[in-house]
Amino acid sequence: MMRQLPSLQINGRVACVTLQRPEAANKLTTEDLTELCRHFQTVDQTPEVLVLVLRAQGKHFCSGFDISAIAKDSQTEGSRFGKMVDELEKCTAVTIAAVHGGVYGGATDMALACDFRIGSQDTEMFMPAARLGLHFYLSGMERYVSRLGVDVAKRLFLTGEKMDAQSMYASGFLTHLVDRAAFDEQLQRLSGTLSAMAPLPLLGMKKHLNHIARGIVDPAAVAADVKRSLQSEDLAEGGRAWQEKRRPIFVGR
Repeated sequence: MMRQLPSLQINGRVACVTLQRPEAANKLTTEDLTELCRHFQTVDQTPEVLVLVLRAQGKHFCSGFDISAIAKDSQTEGSRFGKMVDELEKCTAVTIAAVHGGVYGGATDMALACDFRIGSQDTEMFMPAARLGLHFYLSGMERYVSRLGVDVAKRLFLTGEKMDAQSMYASGFLTHLVDRAAFDEQLQRLSGTLSAMAPLPLLGMKKHLNHIARGIVDPAAVAADVKRSLQSEDLAEGGRAWQEKRRPIFVGR
């Protein structure tokens, strides 16, 4: 059977990357990492795209990286996986992980790298690194701590505890929790809301909020983006639309 690499579709302001190996719970291989990075770069180089959705075919979202590849060379492959997730976090567009079914191992970090994470009642997760004898990479542990707090990060990394959807939502892992029947509707609503925002503040604030969470914010860069928005036509359009009680029409990045 031909190996199905992740696909990319762009529809106006929304792009969608889909994992396409449902028979293996969308387990990622080295080839997948390369393809995912290529897709993220394509999105970054497409100015009209404001939102990137990451979703998967089949019963589960993703079961992480192929452990057999990690066992061959944990430093090389673990590093490559972490770099792919870092690229996802740095993606210019606002990112949404559509997390249905199971999300396991490194895939939990891939979801955490997204700005929003929608789950349904059948969603569950666990991080088995300690059980497998694998020390996780630095940027992934930083994401866990910055998103979930050090106590939840320890609980998940050190015990390998499985969390159900309600616990994932309570911990902050999921930003939205909906019934499975309403999953696609919520995903469409959120992507539509985000893609209708003014691009300069939307993308600028996404970037700077992530930097603030990591403790690497550049005040001068924030000030420059504030100035750009104040001088933009989008601000004038937003003001007119507010007064006229209509939906604004923004020009794009």
